[in-house]
Amino acid sequence: MKALFIGGTGTISSAISRLAVQRGWELYLLNRGSRAGEFSGKNIYHIDCDIRKESETAVRAKLESILKDSGQKYFDVAADFIAFVPENLQKDFAVLNGLCRQFMFISSASAYQKPLSSYLITESTPLANPYWEYSRNKIACEEYLMQKYRECGFPITIIRPSHTYDERSVPLGVHGKKGSWQVLKRMIGGKPVIIHGDGSSLWTLTHNSDFARAFVPLMANIHAIGEAVHITTDESATWNQIYQIIADVLNVKLNAVHVATDFLCAVSKGRYDFLGGLTGDKANTVVFDNTKLKRLVPGFCAQVTIREGISSTIANVLANPPLQEEDGEFDEWCDNVIAAQEDALKRFGD
Repeated sequence: MKALFIGGTGTISSAISRLAVQRGWELYLLNRGSRAGEFSGKNIYHIDCDIRKESETAVRAKLESILKDSGQKYFDVAADFIAFVPENLQKDFAVLNGLCRQFMFISSASAYQKPLSSYLITESTPLANPYWEYSRNKIACEEYLMQKYRECGFPITIIRPSHTYDERSVPLGVHGKKGSWQVLKRMIGGKPVIIHGDGSSLWTLTHNSDFARAFVPLMANIHAIGEAVHITTDESATWNQIYQIIADVLNVKLNAVHVATDFLCAVSKGRYDFLGGLTGDKANTVVFDNTKLKRLVPGFCAQVTIREGISSTIANVLANPPLQEEDGEFDEWCDNVIAAQEDALKRFGD
């Protein structure tokens, strides 16, 4: 069977690409080729194309030519991993309508209603996030695709990931623009690290290999057409527990400083989007009901625990200097925020 992935080499899609090929899929990766060297081998084909810049006619002609050469009329699955606004999906529709039997869109679990009316999230939980434009754009994308499904039968499946991570970056609540390394470096050096709120809210982390194990069986799955489904693990942990696991794996003492989410949002304006990333997402307790996923993918169960995933990621980051990107600006910002809170506590404590 043939699959077309738009993107296909990112945090989520890289694991899916590898697993799909392992399970016998013929995979076409349509992207700019920045990580093409990491994805090569039998049944992997690269289409060097920037779908956001090339015309709809040119992209469709390339795909029609590929299908014609293989003697087929359709891709069994097409998936877009890099669509963030409705305009991206409008182009996908123009390019792929009539060329695929299933179109899979990667939305986001951050689109679920904030604040939540119930801690347990199902696919029927309302979609609304007044704090994060990213989430509102994903909601608009979903609405556009559902309209096309209802009006002309465009065969969509909507996938909502929560916090999914891979071997290149440790999952955190508060970090800078350059990823997780600076927080790890602070821990290793004995410096305090910021945990938003009191750290007691529950969070769900999903390793990208588990995500792939759920996603690939949804490909060419007739029961997934017209459906929205989130893919997460059943394991949840507090942010305090997550940061303690990181410290334990690094074999250091956790020096945590809890800072109110509202304060972090106020002092990060112009630097970091904590209003969206925290208030609109990570500051909320989230536990996912995966009943629907398990009905569509019988037997699915996440295999990587939080501790196992974090351990393997930290080992990989420590072993690969290119993943250890310094972020002096964020480091200084952390010091200033912690110092400001300590000064306030001293003033009111006297």
